Amino acid sequence: MPETFDLEQLRAISGIVDAVNHSRRIVVTCHMSPDGDAIGSSLALASILKAKQLDVTVVTPDEPNQNLNVIPGFGTVVPLTRSPKRVKNALENADVIFCLDYHCMSRVDRLAPYITESKARRAMIDHHLDPDVSNFDWAISRPQRSSTCSLLYSVIKRAGWFDLMNLEAATCIMAGMMTDTNNFSHNANHPEDYRIVATLLEKGVDKNALWRSLFDTYSEDCMRLNGYAISQKMRVYPEAHAALITLTRDELNKYHYTKGDTEGLVNKPLAIPGVVYSAFMREEREYIKVSMRSIDDFPVDIVCSRHFGGGGHRNAAGGEFRGSLEEAVAKFESILDDNATEFILGSHAKTLKK
Repeated sequence: MPETFDLEQLRAISGIVDAVNHSRRIVVTCHMSPDGDAIGSSLALASILKAKQLDVTVVTPDEPNQNLNVIPGFGTVVPLTRSPKRVKNALENADVIFCLDYHCMSRVDRLAPYITESKARRAMIDHHLDPDVSNFDWAISRPQRSSTCSLLYSVIKRAGWFDLMNLEAATCIMAGMMTDTNNFSHNANHPEDYRIVATLLEKGVDKNALWRSLFDTYSEDCMRLNGYAISQKMRVYPEAHAALITLTRDELNKYHYTKGDTEGLVNKPLAIPGVVYSAFMREEREYIKVSMRSIDDFPVDIVCSRHFGGGGHRNAAGGEFRGSLEEAVAKFESILDDNATEFILGSHAKTLKK
């Protein structure tokens, strides 16, 4: 059956439609370190709203990964870190602010006060667990959906905006769905997703070409960096059914790292039979960036929430560690001890022992 919304969500969509119809200036925002789902949903919605002859600005807290530059409209994104005055002005003068692919204001970092201090009404559309709806006039949250792009598509249809979806917007939605599911390889068993994919293909989206651009195109430095990371920096912990990859700033600089070069690296160890979850730690200037992925029912969102100040989804999550890379590794290895499997929450501990 096609996606249905409960009464509260239907009222939210109706309120959003009414607000948009009485607006001139719209700002679309997404979370810091925006991924394909954040950028794809933001640019898809922007395309729809621009078709309604509205003044639309897409704003991000920081620079998105350059590997996402194949998503239509990428060059129109305005990062706070690059254009603070323009971002501040856009938010101050907005009639409506859309908050896509994040469930609380902490996810937009330094962008948060500009959003909350604006007089504009705010609409959340998101698929993460435990949303904090206190800062939003309308909240449409569906954690069971694979991506915000998938959820946004359903909202667009319910809002009566589907006829405004051109090839550009359709491609944006496909890109977000593909990147958040690793090309439909995890969290991708919702039948509605495939009905959406069929419609997007009918709109003219070239999924094969998009896949090659997003997942199968690398610079020479990027390929060498990933090869080095797997061959020299991957540790496998057979008894814990886990794997870890780490990269220092010196190692990143050696291969002329640019943002996005390690995208998808954390997934690679999951191809090893017996590995249930994988972690990747990248040394940044002031912290260690932690990414985790898993298969089946292993909840890496709980791991990241409890131990690395983050969260996400059951099979895809992230966080940060304030300290050295060595300390971050020690922290990770400490939760691999036999007794430490309790951090998986009892019933999930058996996943480690299969």
